[in-house]
Amino acid sequence: MNQSKRSTRDRRGRGMRGPGIVPRDPGTPERPSRRERFDRLVLDTVTEVDARWQRELGLVEYAVEDTPLLPDDWGQETVPLSSLIRGTGGDPSRLVLFRRPIEHRCESRAELDALVLTVVVEQVAELLGLPPEEIDPRYAD
Repeated sequence: MNQSKRSTRDRRGRGMRGPGIVPRDPGTPERPSRRERFDRLVLDTVTEVDARWQRELGLVEYAVEDTPLLPDDWGQETVPLSSLIRGTGGDPSRLVLFRRPIEHRCESRAELDALVLTVVVEQVAELLGLPPEEIDPRYAD
C-alpha cells in the first residue's frame, strides 16, 4: 500500500490504533441494533393486533427468527417471510416472522413497518378464517 494512502493512525502497517468504537457518554442510551429495532417493531405490531383479537385467537406464541430453515431440495424461488403453526389441544398456535427475508424486501423504514403489519395481519386472518381487512383497518392501505 502506498505510504500516502495509509492513515496517520496506521503507521508501519500494524492496523488501527486505539479504540475501534468511541465509548458512549454515561447517561446516554446506546443505539439499538437492527435486530433490536426489528424485534420492537414486531412486538408493537403484534401487541396491537393481539389485543384487538385476543378473545378469538386464544393463546398464540409470537417469535422472530433471522431466517427460515429450508430443506436442501427447496424448489420455490422465494423465501417465506413467516411460519404459522396452528395450535392443537393444549399447545398454542405459533407465528414466527423471519427478519432477514422481510428486511431484504424493504428499502425504507416505512416499507418495513408496512410489510411487518401485512405479514402479521395475514397470518392472524388465516388463523381466524377472516379477511385481512377485517383484522386491521390499516391493511387496506
